[in-house]
Amino acid sequence: MSGTERESLQEWVGRSETRTDTLDARPVALLSATLDRDDPPPRIGALLPPLWHWLYFLPSYRQSEMGPDGHARRGGFLPPVPLPRRMWAGSRCEWTRPLRIGDVVTRDSRIVSVTPKRGATGELVFVLVRHEYSTADGPALAEEHDIVYRGLRPAEASTNPAAVAAAKATWTRQIVPDDVLLFRYSALTFNAHRIHYDRRYVTEVEGYPGLVVHGPLLATLLADLLRRNGVGETLRRFEFRARKPLFDTAAFDVCGRPADDGTVALWAQGPDGAPAMQATATLA
Repeated sequence: MSGTERESLQEWVGRSETRTDTLDARPVALLSATLDRDDPPPRIGALLPPLWHWLYFLPSYRQSEMGPDGHARRGGFLPPVPLPRRMWAGSRCEWTRPLRIGDVVTRDSRIVSVTPKRGATGELVFVLVRHEYSTADGPALAEEHDIVYRGLRPAEASTNPAAVAAAKATWTRQIVPDDVLLFRYSALTFNAHRIHYDRRYVTEVEGYPGLVVHGPLLATLLADLLRRNGVGETLRRFEFRARKPLFDTAAFDVCGRPADDGTVALWAQGPDGAPAMQATATLA
């Protein structure tokens, strides 16, 4: 990117938007089925599981407004970063009170920073977006969302498998990420990013070996691991960082280990044992 392009991206800092949505029950039932859960039918007033707020406030850009990767063309709310790959790099969520099915929720979003960097794989641009969710009862959730843009050169993030291997998992669940699972999650979140369902595009254009498992799906599976083991029905804080992509070419594990301070270390690891995502959950 040129210096002029970098300067122009700074004009997006401080940009904001406000949206309102109703947390209706149908998406909850559909995600429960997608995650192969045996939940009772969702009812008004029931707790919304942690991170399932990503089922709402979905993008609604028209087909004619779509870019070549399936995302909306650059330059709306998010800045027009001139790098082709866009990935969800991490988030930090903190709940003031739990969200409930049936709530009418307002989300105030603001671009906090746009930070160009140069790494071992080339140019990168990090965009930090802060979302604040509130209901009629007041503030409920604050979320910081890290987005990274990069070039097309395939790259694996450096990891330290031994650090995770040394921390024995208390819980482990194997996930088989077939293309049906990835399609269903894309449909539920109205995510048209082609790396998750278009095998020809993801291998021939972006150079990945297979369909990419969604970052928020990985995070949701980590939070779901808590629920399956009787903890984490409500959380005070959940933060995660994506370390390397996982693909539908091999099964992977979601793992967790509770600590004495009320937190739980969580991670997803591929067949090589290296962490693809690392997270920390703070219990309510």
